[in-house]
This record gives sequence, C-alpha cells and structure tokens, in this order.
Amino acid sequence: MSDAPHTPVLTDTADGLSADAFFDANPDIEMLEAFMVDVNGVLRGKRIPMTKALSAFKSGIRMPRSSFAVDIWGHDVLEAGLVTQTGDNDGVCRPVPGTLCRTPWMSVPTAQLMMTMQDADGKAFFADPRQVLKRVLGFFKREGLTPVVAVELEFYLMDSKRDERGFPQPPLSPRTGQRVQASQMFGLGEVEEFSTVLSDINRACVMQGIPADTTISENGPGQYEINLYHVPDALLAADHATMLKRVIKGCARKNGLDATFMAKPYGDRSGNGMHVHFSILDKDGNNIFAGSDYQGSDALRYAMGGLLSTMTESAAVFAPNFNSYRRFMPGSHAPTRIAWGYDNRTAALRVPESEIAATRIEHRVPGADANPYLAIAAMLAGAFHGIQGHMEPGEPLTGSVYESNARHLPDVWEDALEIFEQSGFVKHYFGEAYHKVYFACKWSEKDELERHVTSIEYDAYLRDL
Repeated sequence: MSDAPHTPVLTDTADGLSADAFFDANPDIEMLEAFMVDVNGVLRGKRIPMTKALSAFKSGIRMPRSSFAVDIWGHDVLEAGLVTQTGDNDGVCRPVPGTLCRTPWMSVPTAQLMMTMQDADGKAFFADPRQVLKRVLGFFKREGLTPVVAVELEFYLMDSKRDERGFPQPPLSPRTGQRVQASQMFGLGEVEEFSTVLSDINRACVMQGIPADTTISENGPGQYEINLYHVPDALLAADHATMLKRVIKGCARKNGLDATFMAKPYGDRSGNGMHVHFSILDKDGNNIFAGSDYQGSDALRYAMGGLLSTMTESAAVFAPNFNSYRRFMPGSHAPTRIAWGYDNRTAALRVPESEIAATRIEHRVPGADANPYLAIAAMLAGAFHGIQGHMEPGEPLTGSVYESNARHLPDVWEDALEIFEQSGFVKHYFGEAYHKVYFACKWSEKDELERHVTSIEYDAYLRDL
C-alpha cells in the first residue's frame, strides 16, 4: 500500500474528458466494450459499434438482471431467484464515472466502459456487487467514517500453450527460450525477463488512470505482484483492482501469453493472493487506527476483533471456489489460522511497520480469485462490526502462526459455504437478498463440480479397482 494518495476521478474518463470530448479526441475508435462485474468477479457486457457508443454511454445499456447471478460457466442459477421468478427482466446499466478509456492491447481500436446496474425506477440494483460494497460503506458514512483502501494482486504469467497433459505451464523465457522454472522472490532478473509485457501493463495503467505502484517478482515461476496506491474511496479501489486484472490479461494476450488470478494454478507452487490494506479516517481526516506509537489505537484493536470474529463467516467470499482452498497450506505464504500480529506475514491479519500516521491493517486471506467488491465489503463490514462492538482481538502472535494454537480457517469449501449460509453477520451487512444470491450461485457451482470425475481419479482408480 503506497503512502501516496490518489484522488478519485469523477469525470467521464480517467484524464478528465467528457464522453463527447473523449470520442472527438479518439476518432479511430471502432468499438466500445461496456461491462459489469458478476458475482464471480467475471466481466459480462456487450461490444457496441462506434455508431451507437455515445448513445449507450448517455442512455445506458439494458442487460438481464440475472446476469449477476450466474455460475462460473455463465449458466443461470435458478435458485438465486433472478430468472424465472422475475420473468428474467432487464435492468439498465449506467456508466461508472472515470472508467471510459482506451484498451491499448486490442488489435481493433477499442474503448471500454465499466457499468453498474439500476432498476427500472432508477434505484441501485441489489445484486450488483458494486452496490453490495456501497451498502457496507453506508454504515461508515452514517458514522462520519471513510475507509482508505489499497489492493495488491498476485498473478501468474503462463505459456499460452498447455503441456502434453493439457495442464498450464510456465512461460518460455523471451531471452533464452527455456521454460521458466525458478522462483526468485523479488528477483530483478525475473522482472527484466518479461519487461516487455510488464511495461505494456504499466503503460496501459497510465492510460486508464489505474494507480499502479510497484511490480515485484513473486515466489512462483512467472509469478508477479502489482501494488495499487491507496484511495479514500473503497469503491474506486475495487474498480482499480477489477480494471488492473483486465489490463494484465489483455497485455499478456497481446504478448502471446496467458495470465491467471486463479488461487492455486500449480499444486506445488505458491498461490495467488489479493492482499488488501486499509485504514479508516474520521470526519476530520484523521486515521482512527493511529495511536501514540506503533501499537496503534483502541479502534485498531476493535477492528481486529471484529475481523477475527467474522472471518469464518466471510471465508466463502475470501475463498470463493473449490480451487481457492488449495492455497491455504502451511509455509505457502498464505494464512491458515485466524490470528493477527505486528509485521507478521504468517498471520491472517497484519499491522505493517509504517509511520504512525499510516497505521493500517493488511488482510491477507483473500485469494486473487475473489471478487474485489465483495471481499472488500466483507472485511470492511467485519472491521466496522468490531469497532461498534468494542471487540477485543486477544494478543497478537509472533513467530510462525502456522505452528500456533489459533483456530484454523475453513479448509473445505462446503464447510465455508454452510457457515456463510447461517451467518447473521453477512445477512445484516450484505442484505438478505444478496446473501441468498451469493450462496445459491456458489452452492450450484459446488454441486456441478462434484458431478465431474477428475483425471487424477482415473489415473488412481480406473485400472486396478
């Protein structure tokens, strides 16, 4: 989390232009891709020819409300209640300010626009994940509080061709042509090796107004992390994370590679995390987590207490699919136990060492596969819950939390979903209607996966049993 603030953009484009001025300044644009973010964090929308782009920007586009309640394969989830029960009617998607921009990785000159859905009466649609986060932020607003949020995203660059078994594999080195196998944490050589695609990512972030900060080589072959500057607008922080994912995937394809935010693409390598740093400002702009020293304030401890007490109820949001739970392994740089500590990366919640004014919490549980809007909503709700209830977190842990007696995070997806289903905390902060949608979509995905026999089962059992 960088200490440099980034001011939210309230105009139509990242560089302050109106939509009319943007299209006048970019006469070569042929297509507009307008998209929203579904329950899984997947982008869904329409490609609109330039002849209709400006009217779509001004009037919005119509999309089925059920588009927000599909499984990871894009199938309708009837149990979510947004398909046959409603007649599968449409909502109107309106532009998110500041998101109209060029997509430089496309072969055809293209612009993109993030959208958010409204009902026919102009009210925000409850099943849009942006609105779930906005609902949670309403609790803070009523108390005169403002969360300041930054996201760090880990991802793998991969060969666009699968191996002989059809599995993903690390990319070929542009310099040597050899398969990348080394895991060089913070290795500058690994950053230089793929400088072309990483530079394309940086240039696209500048063009799109995404406040990208540092890029580092991570602990897997072809694995990197890009950090974003913090912003005093959690919705904007989630927008930045969503747009950064799109930039990384697009620039990777432009360079003949794939990129993935899958939590555990390689079983024997580090997983991809989404670490979220946040603090909270009072109405006068003071950081309520800052105390007289590095230990922080009472508000910091209470926020920790709330986060710890609600972590199992939120686990199905932080780890949203079957593969997510493969990431939680001891020694894997991912947390496995519900604990907090000062500058302790083995803990689920960490207070990084920093200047007192920048005192903050780093939440290390979500995978990079988590929906940024929902993950940020769940953690902010947990912190607010703790602050309001003056919830004490217990003592911070030192040393390896993996070897402590702290409670385990759920390590089975079904268990996490069952805890989520019974959670009054999630129903209160997300709203009962969205609680139902999320559970229905994820339970349907679980059921579908359980119906399929995997290749490793055939290898193990088919011949000899």
